[in-house]
Amino acid sequence: QLQLVESGGGLVQPGGSLRLSCASLGLTLDDYAIGWFRQAPGKERVGIACINSSDGSTYYADYVKGRFTISRDNAKNTVYLQMNSLKPEDTAVYYCASGNSNSCLERFYDYWGQGTQVTVSS
Repeated sequence: QLQLVESGGGLVQPGGSLRLSCASLGLTLDDYAIGWFRQAPGKERVGIACINSSDGSTYYADYVKGRFTISRDNAKNTVYLQMNSLKPEDTAVYYCASGNSNSCLERFYDYWGQGTQVTVSS
């Protein structure tokens, strides 16, 4: 059974940091593009950071660029999202997903985790 599992979410104060992890049972993540998506209350799910499988190139949404970093640890079969300088507007459920495209659009991703809640609040 193919499965992605996110972890690392929680409550953090504005300006703080969190590191989300995306691990897999059944998938070798290095073989796939991996994306981090988020869905805020009342809003659509959007791609915020993606890393491709061929050369490791990355994409970031403008509103997280310079604050978030996506990276792979192939030895641990895990993809991370380091989030710094968090803002209340970063509050959302964060999902990781695997795909076979260099795009960071949701429709190109096939397998999804269950999501992890990130809340930024004082």
